[in-house]
Formats: sequence, C-alpha cells, structure tokens
Amino acid sequence: MAHCVSPAAEKILDKKFKVLDKGFVRLIDYLGDDSRIVAAARVSYGKGTKTFREDRGLINYLLRNDHSSPFEQVVFTFHVKLPIFVARQWIRHRTARLNEISGRYSVMKSEFYLPANADIAFQSDSNKQARADSSVPPALRKKVLTLLTKYQKEAYGAYEELLDNNIARELARINLPLSLYTEWYWQIDLHNLFRFLALRLDDHAQLEIRQYAKVLRRVCETVCPLAFEAFDEHVLNGVRFSRSEADALRDMIANRPVKLEGKAYDRFVKKLGASAT
Repeated sequence: MAHCVSPAAEKILDKKFKVLDKGFVRLIDYLGDDSRIVAAARVSYGKGTKTFREDRGLINYLLRNDHSSPFEQVVFTFHVKLPIFVARQWIRHRTARLNEISGRYSVMKSEFYLPANADIAFQSDSNKQARADSSVPPALRKKVLTLLTKYQKEAYGAYEELLDNNIARELARINLPLSLYTEWYWQIDLHNLFRFLALRLDDHAQLEIRQYAKVLRRVCETVCPLAFEAFDEHVLNGVRFSRSEADALRDMIANRPVKLEGKAYDRFVKKLGASAT
C-alpha cells in the first residue's frame, strides 16, 4: 500500500481546537488511517483491502485480541499548547516523541491558566489526589481566582525584572508557576494513543488533562473511525475482571453464592454497573 492520504485528516490538518482558556490541540501531520491498519494486518498473508464490513471486523478482532502492531502503523503529530502542570502529567506517557519550547532559549509569554468558576472545588475526602463534587460558594470562588491572578502577575513581573537586568533566562524562569502555558510537538502511534486515552479519559484523571484527551480523541476519530469504534467497544467501555471476579461471575451465572466480600465485592459490582447494597 502506497502513501495514504486521508480526506478527513486533510480537512482538519493545521486547524486549532481550543482547550481550556488559552490552550489548543493542532494536528500538524499524520501517517495512515483505518486502511493502513488493515493493510498492515493482511500483509502477512498477502491479501489487499477487502470490504468495509470485513475491515471493521478485522479491526475489532485485532483490538479484541491485543494485536497491537497494526495500530502502531498509524502515527499522529500534534502541536499542543497546555499548562505546565498538565504537561507534567502528560509526559508520564513515555511511549511518544516530543519537543517542548525551552525557557532557556525563549522568553516565556505571560499566559497562565485560570480555571472556570464551575471547576473550582474543595479537596475530596475520599481521594487524596482529586477534587470533591461539592460546590464552592461564589464568594470563595472569586477569592480563588483573585489570588491565582495576583500571584501569577507577581511571578511574571519578577521574571521580567530579572530579564531586564540581563539575568540568564534559564535562571529567570525558575520561579514561574505551574499554571504557565508551554507548547510542544507531540508524536504518537495509535496503539499508544489508545493507552493514553484509556487513562486520561477516565473520570479519575484530572479535569484539565481530560479536556485535552477529549479533543485528541475527537480529532483522531475523524481519521480512524473504525479503530475508535473498536476502541470504544473493547477498551474504553470494556471491563477487565480479575481471576476471583471471573470466578464470581461464573458463580452468579450458575446461581451459586458469590464468595467475594468487602471492598473486593464492592469493586466487582461497580464493574457490573450494579449496586453493592
């Protein structure tokens, strides 16, 4: 199969998709689409692309059975603008290639992330790394935004003062906050993008990185709709059971008592979408 040109990808190439207050995701290059996946899978026995229905079935088979290499044949390159604290979570996915703007070479822009009113929340009592669902009073929300804005301006003002005194950029930048926006080029294959999205679309991921994951998913789904249909079916909306949970399922089907108890039982029924009561 020769070079693949995707009409869907060409329509959105180089288009900025806004994320958060000042960020964006921009697809700047791509390699392949659904047809590349099926061509790569069929090369082992020398048959070309078949019907749309057969392609869908093959892609589902590949993802269902963890045959990942055909999905690695599809590659996306993005230009992303994001707050530094989101970037530090994002970079935990080490299966991509990236190049980030450097504060050693460039003067960083005075661009900082401020959360929307609705996204300001108290600390969760049950999850040490998450926000609670309870709403923050309007007066306190206003205070939060005032404080964030104040100290962002102060930090950037000090940064500018150091630069004006010819202090090295690599030193002047060190007190800039995590809310500062950075930019990078990020390249990843579809197999590893699926792994990224499975984690970052989850409700347990931080709200801000979930917003980026949603846009990435929307952009790439236009290029590989069959692959994302299979991703939704087998990964994003699928459920993985442990050995003891699989035993519990067999017991339920056979109308035998389920042996799971306590938190193990609660996790099991949650996976089933049922109630533990």
